Amino acid sequence: MAGSTETGTEHPAEDGHEHRSRWPLVAALGAASLYLGVGLVFVGLDLVPSVVPTVLGGAGAIGLLTGLAGWANEAFIAEYLQRGEGKAAELYTTTMILFLVSDVATFAAGFVYYAVIRAGSWPPAHLPPLLGSLVVINTALLLTSSVTLHYGHEALEDGNRERFLGLLGVTLALGVVFLAGQVYEYYEFVSVEGFGIGSGAFGSAFYGLTGLHGLHVALGVLLLGIAFGRALRGHYTPERDTAIRTTSLYWHFVDLVWVFLVVVLYVGAAL
Repeated sequence: MAGSTETGTEHPAEDGHEHRSRWPLVAALGAASLYLGVGLVFVGLDLVPSVVPTVLGGAGAIGLLTGLAGWANEAFIAEYLQRGEGKAAELYTTTMILFLVSDVATFAAGFVYYAVIRAGSWPPAHLPPLLGSLVVINTALLLTSSVTLHYGHEALEDGNRERFLGLLGVTLALGVVFLAGQVYEYYEFVSVEGFGIGSGAFGSAFYGLTGLHGLHVALGVLLLGIAFGRALRGHYTPERDTAIRTTSLYWHFVDLVWVFLVVVLYVGAAL
């Protein structure tokens, strides 16, 4: 059958017919289970045994990561090793854009919830000092990572492999440091300020939005790590850069959401 491979994974055929992949469905079901498990931790522990959200969340995390890994392998690595990117490059880029457009709805739901909170009595009873040096540093790190990734991609397109590897590595490191900074911020708020996810409606909104963004950053760091590993093996050239292109789109989206989140949540809460 046209488009089939010896491993059983199917790809776009030369005749233009698209073959279906199971990995997006696996990832979607995993994400749904993860979200449900986390939701039950916050609102449903009185309704279900505590083991239920643990199982749902754990299984969902495994399913999400497995689906994303299988999807990335099928779309990029297997395709690269077997046939090269070919005409599928534009398809993968368009798919990433459509995914990011749909992902806007996920964050929009959290911002709508925050808007409802702000429509009520304000400020909340316990509001920690959100605007500090840490959020400024984290924002600078994330914005810098977008710049390094952009110019790293440009270096790849110019055929400068050494500069590309260096800037991609710096981007990966900045993403890891940002996550560490967010974890430290959580620690400071909970242990020093006594501000946790159970600190009223604002606490749930703050940790819900920043935690959702942190999950996206963690997935982005994973994608950057995979891309960096492949780059070290010489998988990318100016003509074969689809994975870098799509990862860049995702990372720039995550950075843009963070800027909006800082303006609305951090700065807005202080006004």
